[in-house]
Amino acid sequence: MRNIKLLAAAMAIAVPCAASAQPAPSVATEAAVARVDAIFSELVREKRVPGMTYGIVKDGRLLHVRAIGLRDAERGLPATVDTRFRIASMSKAFTAMAILKLRDAGKLSLDAPAEAYVPHLRGWRYPTSDSPRITVRDLLHHSAGFVEDNPWGDRQQPLSEDSFSAMLGAGVPFANAPGLRMEYSNYGYALLGRIVGTVSGVRYQDYIGQQLLAPLQMRSTGYDIFTAPGADRARGFRWQDERWVREPDMADGAFGAMGGMETTANDYWRWVAFLMNAWPARDGADAGPVSRATAREIVRGSNFTTTRARPVGLGAPCRQAVSYAMGWSVVDDCDLGRVVTHGGGYPGFGSVVAMLPDAGVGVFAFTNRTYTGASQQAWRALLALRETGLAPDRAIPVGSGLAAAYAVAKAAWTAGDPQRAPLADNVLLDRDVTRRRADIATLKASVGDCAMAEPIAPTSAMEGSFSWTCTKGRVAGRVQRAPTPTLSLQVLDFTPAP
Repeated sequence: MRNIKLLAAAMAIAVPCAASAQPAPSVATEAAVARVDAIFSELVREKRVPGMTYGIVKDGRLLHVRAIGLRDAERGLPATVDTRFRIASMSKAFTAMAILKLRDAGKLSLDAPAEAYVPHLRGWRYPTSDSPRITVRDLLHHSAGFVEDNPWGDRQQPLSEDSFSAMLGAGVPFANAPGLRMEYSNYGYALLGRIVGTVSGVRYQDYIGQQLLAPLQMRSTGYDIFTAPGADRARGFRWQDERWVREPDMADGAFGAMGGMETTANDYWRWVAFLMNAWPARDGADAGPVSRATAREIVRGSNFTTTRARPVGLGAPCRQAVSYAMGWSVVDDCDLGRVVTHGGGYPGFGSVVAMLPDAGVGVFAFTNRTYTGASQQAWRALLALRETGLAPDRAIPVGSGLAAAYAVAKAAWTAGDPQRAPLADNVLLDRDVTRRRADIATLKASVGDCAMAEPIAPTSAMEGSFSWTCTKGRVAGRVQRAPTPTLSLQVLDFTPAP
């Protein structure tokens, strides 16, 4: 049990470390960080994880980063925030972004047949005579018809390019006709890596390094673990016979696009910050390796949305809607709203990242135990950040058009006449002006004088709701502009509020 004692010693000296000097944390921030530390430390203890690094990214900066345990359980070497971990299928997000970047450059089309870029596919035999040809978009969304291949795909990592070409030339048996359902495929993302290399004219790994990693200053991130400096690289282990057993290192190869990346906490946060900087849509400089609009495309899922029960331990039971987008799973959660996430499992390693793009907050974690990610812990961390007030969704600004709509709604209420507002033609056809005037008069008599001081709460730049405190009650209201350049209301509602 020597390695268990080593882990206990390493956890005892685990110290948070920021990538750069940060402002002094607030009390709320300290409380939130303490909860997150407890959540991830619990995983290391309970799952016998040799080592872990994790971080919190908020509003474009690394809010908190920490290392726990051992990067090498055999030699008792502690993990640090600069320790390189393989992140397995979290590599797919970089592959998808490379495809989008090449699309932006006019070098490929997402709806083109994949065989236009990889000639080996032209001789494939499809499962039915009416099967459509696989497109690049099918590969991005895991809807190409390939079988789910997590057990097999991980071990193809070191496959040579020549061997992969031979594999492609031999064809593939299909689980389904293309375009019918989502079925996770490492093979499909390896094929995307081949497309990146073919279209760009350089190795997939080099394209990612030159076009994505270098602009983001991710200097400790790459694919070839045998040429990278090894002094601070995590060694992968599995738990077997009550001890840690070293997993063999796998070389970089043709399947790197599906899971071969290695990175550090002090590098990876830059990727998370870059992605979340794409929200919200706005004017201003756009200096990333891809445009903000392109980065926002990562949440565009396929049409194969499923629902699932929220995992136990993540708060009140509810249903989540899930779709696979472009290198990411997009989840609609009852408490967190939209979550953009991906995990990674690999011989010797596990990883997870979960982001709230509408709040500008993300959490990631890397471990060096086989297939031991921290997915539930990442979700719990996001819930803790939300509950402590550190991850509210960004407020939608009230533009001049919506402010004008609210002003005419107030005027209509004060005058008791909806026609004091510029109404679209549907409004009085849906309920005539006499009845609308009577509705306002009845409600005013019921609630008394209203201060009308509360601001409008935007749903979008064109719609909002409001609630007024009155002498005898409350009024709830809603305005929605019509899709015309001139201000015109297609909805003007006043109702009693509880």
